[in-house]
Amino acid sequence: MDVGQSEGTGRDWFLAGMRGIASLPAIILMLSFVGFCAFTAQAGVPVEQVVFMTGIVWALPAKVILVGSIMSGANLLTAFIAVTLSSIRLMPMVAALIPEIRTSRTPTWLLLLLSHFVAITAWVFAMERIQTVPRQHRIAFFAGFGVTLVLANMLLVAIVYRFVAEFPPIIAGCLFFLTPVYFLASIWSSARHPVIYVALVIGLIAGPFFYWLAPEFDILLAGVGGGTLAWVVERAWRMKQRAGT
Repeated sequence: MDVGQSEGTGRDWFLAGMRGIASLPAIILMLSFVGFCAFTAQAGVPVEQVVFMTGIVWALPAKVILVGSIMSGANLLTAFIAVTLSSIRLMPMVAALIPEIRTSRTPTWLLLLLSHFVAITAWVFAMERIQTVPRQHRIAFFAGFGVTLVLANMLLVAIVYRFVAEFPPIIAGCLFFLTPVYFLASIWSSARHPVIYVALVIGLIAGPFFYWLAPEFDILLAGVGGGTLAWVVERAWRMKQRAGT
């Protein structure tokens, strides 16, 4: 849609969001879901449960944790806690996106509903494009992309499930790994402040160390530690600049 010619209607922007299914982030996520589908097929999870999981749990790492919990024989409460903890990482994404898409008249229930669709791919897609969308239509734009992305992946899982059971594990793993690689590359290329580069580098270096030290909490510790240390470094750098002036 040419924003310069016309702001369009909410329906127009919802359809514009739907067309994002053909974007690079969406395609990479769908390829990752093919790898996830192979993982669940080899784990013996029935296709109807995989489709349901795709729509309800949504974030791909959380689904992998859920399947792993099922395979290990963990009880329902343990699986619930593990999935919940893995999804806490999405809270900063929601906090960053909501101020960009809401208006003074946006109902809270709608924001809560749309927060379900906030994951790596939807967040990167929205943050890269939302500034070109008129504010009153940003909710419709994000909803069009988020809903379409979820439904498309549910349909994809239902179709390819029977064909991917014999995938070699290395292929399934590579497909699944596409999404975090793309996410890191997108964050690096779109970063506006040096502290983001520092946090990414520290997190990547600390990740293997924390995996060896505490594999159950490696991502959490690397993320919190990397972000905190990056904040300290940036604060010290700013104080030095101020002292120099």
